[in-house]
Amino acid sequence: MVCALGAAVCFGTATVLQAMAARAAAAHGPGGDAALLLRALRQWRYLAGLALDGLGFLLQIAALRSIPIYAVGAALAASLAVTAVAASRLLRTRLSGVEWAAVGVVCAGLAMLGLASGTEGESSGPAGLDWWMLATAGAVLLLGAVGGRLPERARALVLGLGAGFGFGVVEVAVRLIDSLDPYDLLRDPAAYALLLGGGAAFLLLTSALQRGSVTTSTAGMVIGETVGPALIGVVWLGDRTREGLAWLAVLGFAVAVAGALALARFGEAPQAVPEEA
Repeated sequence: MVCALGAAVCFGTATVLQAMAARAAAAHGPGGDAALLLRALRQWRYLAGLALDGLGFLLQIAALRSIPIYAVGAALAASLAVTAVAASRLLRTRLSGVEWAAVGVVCAGLAMLGLASGTEGESSGPAGLDWWMLATAGAVLLLGAVGGRLPERARALVLGLGAGFGFGVVEVAVRLIDSLDPYDLLRDPAAYALLLGGGAAFLLLTSALQRGSVTTSTAGMVIGETVGPALIGVVWLGDRTREGLAWLAVLGFAVAVAGALALARFGEAPQAVPEEA
C-alpha cells in the first residue's frame, strides 16, 4: 500500500511540475506543440516530472505484485487529490470548500482500504485471460478512432473511458506476467497487452484533454481504470480482503473513487488564478 500511495504522490506531483514547465515554455514565445515541448524539455521541472512519472510506474508495478488491484486502482485515482493540493500551493489555484472536502474524502477512503485489503490473489485467472487483455488493448485503439468523431461532450467521455480501460489493461497485465526473463516476455501476450494498453491509454487521454472537457474525460478515465480491473481481480485473480472486512473495502473503494471524481478537473493541471490588482 505504501508503494501504491507513493505512485499516487509521484503522478500527482509530476502533473503540476510539468504544467509549470509548460507554462514557462509558452511564456518564452509562441510556437507549435513540438517547439513548446522542446523548450519544456530544457527546464528542470519538466525533467523532474518525467522522472517522477517513471518512479511512479515502478512503484505501481511493485504495488500490483503485492496487494489487490482494487486497492492500487483507488490509490492511483487519488493522484488527483495530490495534484489538487500541489496546485493550490505551487500554482496558486483556489480550491473550493467542496474540493478540500473531496481531498479529505479520498484520504478517508484510502485509509479504509489500507485497513481492509489483504494480499494479492494467487490465481492466474481463466485460460486465455492474457489474450483477452491483448484484444481489449486493441479494442481501446478502435474505440479511440470511433470516439474521435463524436460530438464534443460524448467524445470527451468516450475517449476518457477508453483511456481508463487502457490503463486498466496495464494493471491486469502486470499481474498476469509470470516471468521477467526476456525470452519469456517475448512469448507472453500479457507483456504485449501492457505495452499496447499503456500506449493506447496515453494516446486517447491526450486526445480527450485536447479536444474535450478535462472534467468529463478525467471522470471517464477514473471510472474506466478502477471498476473493471477491480472486478477482474476479485472474480478471476483471487483478490480478497481481510477476514470480515469486505464491507470496509467496498466502502473505502467507493469513497475514494467518489472523492477522485469530485476532483476530476485536476486531471490536467488547472490554470493559476490571476492575482487581483
